[in-house]
Amino acid sequence: MTVAAAPASESSDAGAAPRRHDLTGPAPLRRAKRGLSVLGLTPFAFYVLLFLAVPTVLALGTGFFDNDGNLTFGNIAALFDPVILNTFFASFWVSALTAVVGAIVGALICYALLGTRADGRLRLMIESASSVLAQFGGVMLAFAFIATIGVQGLVTVWLESTFHFSIYADGVWLYTVPGLILPYIYFQVPLMVITFLPALDGLKPQWAEATATLGGSRLTYWVRVAAPILAPAFFGSLLLLFANAFSAYATAAALISQGSQIVPLQIRAALVSETILGRENMAGALALGMIIVMVVVMTAYSFLQARTTRWQK
Repeated sequence: MTVAAAPASESSDAGAAPRRHDLTGPAPLRRAKRGLSVLGLTPFAFYVLLFLAVPTVLALGTGFFDNDGNLTFGNIAALFDPVILNTFFASFWVSALTAVVGAIVGALICYALLGTRADGRLRLMIESASSVLAQFGGVMLAFAFIATIGVQGLVTVWLESTFHFSIYADGVWLYTVPGLILPYIYFQVPLMVITFLPALDGLKPQWAEATATLGGSRLTYWVRVAAPILAPAFFGSLLLLFANAFSAYATAAALISQGSQIVPLQIRAALVSETILGRENMAGALALGMIIVMVVVMTAYSFLQARTTRWQK
């Protein structure tokens, strides 16, 4: 006599206890891990809130109020004063010129580094030096240029005593807006190297091989393949250099002691004197103008970086 076997599902569930919802399952664990990740960002979020968000809000808010706390648009209207417009124009052309020169020179250095080993000593030395020099600014950089090519600088005195040549025959230009060009280029070039070199490293050898297989020359590869791919990264780095020079303050403040010829120095003058052009709280309005420029530049930079990452995947 044979007994029919029960279905596998019924036999396996017959003696099993009723299933309960497992609170320690994958979903709660994932939520807990996400909570811990967010908790780990708390110090950074606090830092950004305390040292970036709050000062920005306070700076912008003061531009819309007078010294008595009354709402006014006089400070914003002062941005169109010829003196303020000339200050913005000076900041624009210095930042644009140093950004273009720094981008071109830095890109050439990156191209030369392609012929070296990625883990070679020369490559590592240049990358390390670029990382250091890109952050070498402020009063230290100003002092270095004053001691080197200042009125009584080492190179200036040597040129006059040896070759009877004076670099200041037409006036002392180091302590004016044109004198900011050399110090700014000094830290713009290394910044371009550390930002643009990863894009060059992202070029795949297969693309050059495919171009050669189809009969293209090396020039054809760089003009029709590499250049379109590198263009977003190059112009994104160019915008980053512009923003870096446009917001630079300490180097200019140490070199230019007379007048407020660029926007950061104009903000300093407004903060020190409390009034400028007969209007109070002008520093907040100037900060608003700078932030608008920086937001536009960094938005374009983010867009170009997003296009760059498509080729690095």
